[in-house]
Amino acid sequence: MRGVRVVMIGGTSNTGKSTVAGALADRLGFGHRSTDLLARHPGRPWRTPEREVPPHVAEHYATLAVDELIDSVLAHYERLWPRIEELVRTHATGPGLVLEGSALRPERVATLDVPHTAAVWLTADEDVVRARIRAAGHYDAATEEERFLMDRFLARSVRYQSLMVEAVDRLGLARVDVGKDMSVSEVADAVLAQAS
Repeated sequence: MRGVRVVMIGGTSNTGKSTVAGALADRLGFGHRSTDLLARHPGRPWRTPEREVPPHVAEHYATLAVDELIDSVLAHYERLWPRIEELVRTHATGPGLVLEGSALRPERVATLDVPHTAAVWLTADEDVVRARIRAAGHYDAATEEERFLMDRFLARSVRYQSLMVEAVDRLGLARVDVGKDMSVSEVADAVLAQAS
């Protein structure tokens, strides 16, 4: 990791990007940012104690087919890319940064000609992603409509991951498969090893 000032962690939803990025930032003494905070695409379609699902988010997942959901999120990530690239360039010669998010598309990151950067994508078995999404959304206690929205989000997440893995492997980029029993520290160690 000598000389690396920006560590990018990509991956589909619920692979642990935010948690691992926070742990890695603490370990390295770097800042931590999520691409989700740059601009919001319809987010997770389940209630939390702090937030109800906005009607436009429910409509987004209820009415679009999986391919349309993918097209929508990819278009969003494409619009975000100039802001992501600017952030990476700024931090590559300044204060260190761990930047995480699904918007870190392998095809775009591979074109970055910025020194002092490293990128790793987190992947997880579909069963792991499903279990995490269902736990976060309290699937067992959810209504039929809420379950439907979570299932659509899961389908989009799994499809996005398959596209991402194909690109990462084709481009010869680094990825870490996060097993269901891997600790945050173990995943952070694996990310550091790949980033080196």
